[in-house]
Amino acid sequence: MLRPSYLDLIEAVNKDVQPGEEPLVQSRYSIVLASAKRARQLIDGEEPLISSKDAENKPLSIAVQELYRGKVKIVRDQDKEE
Repeated sequence: MLRPSYLDLIEAVNKDVQPGEEPLVQSRYSIVLASAKRARQLIDGEEPLISSKDAENKPLSIAVQELYRGKVKIVRDQDKEE
């Protein structure tokens, strides 16, 4: 089981959202997709943004820790177009 929990991840990702704004991540599904996408990027050769010893050297563990620590930001598709 990965730590932090998905609830902790959702809270960490949404910490910069202002009151009244829609949270970036609202469900477990969204946080799983974001983690999986980052893990695939790491597998494809991107450099980790945290020390690999902090995350057991596994791409998914590294991706989860990067999201939790705020090293990776989630961007909505509609924000990309603007």
